Amino acid sequence: MKLECPQDASDNARPVTIISDDDFRDLLGRRASQVFSMARYLVERKWERTSFTRPLLGEILHQATELEELLDAYGAGNNDCWRMLRSTVAAIKLFANANYVLLHVQHSIPAYRLLDVEGDFAASTDEAILFTGETLLRISERFLHYARKLGLLIPEQSPEGYFEERLPRGRLAHDYCAHKKVDACETITYLATAFLNQAAESELLHVPARVNPDKYHECIPGSVSEEQVRQLQHQFHNLQSMYDTFVADTDTERENPDLLTLRGHLSVIFHLLDAATGFVHYYERHVMSAMNAGAPDGLEPMVNGDKLLDVLMRYTLVFSSRYLVRARDLCQEMLRRYAEVGRVQVPGPRYRGFHVRPSTLVAKIVHHYGSEVRMELEDGVYDASCPMDIFRANETINRQKRHWLVSQVGGLECIRQLDTNADLAQTVRRVVLALAEQGKVIVYQRSIPAQPPDESDPDKTPLQYVLDEVKRLQSTGIIDIEAEINVVFIGDKRVLTDLQLLAEHGYGEDNFGNNIPLPKKLSYLRR
Repeated sequence: MKLECPQDASDNARPVTIISDDDFRDLLGRRASQVFSMARYLVERKWERTSFTRPLLGEILHQATELEELLDAYGAGNNDCWRMLRSTVAAIKLFANANYVLLHVQHSIPAYRLLDVEGDFAASTDEAILFTGETLLRISERFLHYARKLGLLIPEQSPEGYFEERLPRGRLAHDYCAHKKVDACETITYLATAFLNQAAESELLHVPARVNPDKYHECIPGSVSEEQVRQLQHQFHNLQSMYDTFVADTDTERENPDLLTLRGHLSVIFHLLDAATGFVHYYERHVMSAMNAGAPDGLEPMVNGDKLLDVLMRYTLVFSSRYLVRARDLCQEMLRRYAEVGRVQVPGPRYRGFHVRPSTLVAKIVHHYGSEVRMELEDGVYDASCPMDIFRANETINRQKRHWLVSQVGGLECIRQLDTNADLAQTVRRVVLALAEQGKVIVYQRSIPAQPPDESDPDKTPLQYVLDEVKRLQSTGIIDIEAEINVVFIGDKRVLTDLQLLAEHGYGEDNFGNNIPLPKKLSYLRR
């Protein structure tokens, strides 16, 4: 061994000890024998489906993880001699994990109680396992190629029967009686609401369905990136953990079979995203870079980039999306079943009532939970899930505002002194400005155009003319009346809570119709 000082003279770090290739080769010969043995075992048997068992893949994953840590500890990734071996070890680890996860999904499908979706999930899972297995085989061949090139000794293969996985059919009897008592209604609604909120944040899963397959490569790393997929994987893992903590092995679970179905959907989405995280990582890190730099040593790529992209998009993300949609429908149905009906009175939107934006936000909240909610105003009843039906309430709102405004105009000084000789158009302007100063109307433009009195209607009094003009200015959007008109929502209390929060934040608008941020709890409305 020899010592080499840091290149940067200003660096106060200690001198770096450089290990020779021979010493490192001896170290790997002792530490990597198991990985070499299992790689040889796979390569010599070529593609035999029975070779790829969970015991084998689990051991490969374990050994490759340890070897990768050892290589990284010695900086193999930055060494021209050892970096390609380090790269193949990382690929072995990634695809062994993906193959293990997909085998787990395949074995678990009967227990997941999955709802029907478009496509043959079992057959697609089998195809994905075939792809990851064949890929792992090619990576193992490349791994052994680099190992021999580096002069590493490849031991004899492991005993043939060591990694067999002969599984008897069936499951153990479910005869354990837990005594965890939870409130069924509260637990189910809490879990279902949490899932619906997460579903609203999972737009990424629906990307492949909106993109032609020949454009999949344009989605990475834009709308589909490793960071986004990994974050989504963690969030669904959290939901699964929440279920296992608060619902599993409870009387509520046994009495509500839909809960086990929801648990199966949480699990399959989580595992598919686990595999997807590895796939998108490899595509970003290796396939895309190889497109620019070319394959090292002039060798063929270990991983078929097009096939990898296809499995990522058309299998892991597409089926995650489909099972997400079915589970979302299931959660909405459970919420309807356990809905606790209430009523809440809130102010209507201050800016021009229930126009397009506030009506749409109200409907999106109702659709998010899938519950029936109605809005009441005077004697009118409106379907809160339909923006156009909510929009009809504006007729009543504007009528109430105008009625209120009449009572306010009569008390103004300029009205009390009004006579037949007054400049009525100027009086209208003074009335509007006086009301604006009192905070009773909002003026949206500087000029206040008042139409001249209609001489064909001599019976109209000056006061009636002023009132009609103010009403016209309001109906044409030049001014708006600042009367607080309350509406009542009736339905599921969880929906009402969000509707009340929306109303407290101006239905997403200020008094001039400008968008304002909504609270984090309503973040699903941004989707």
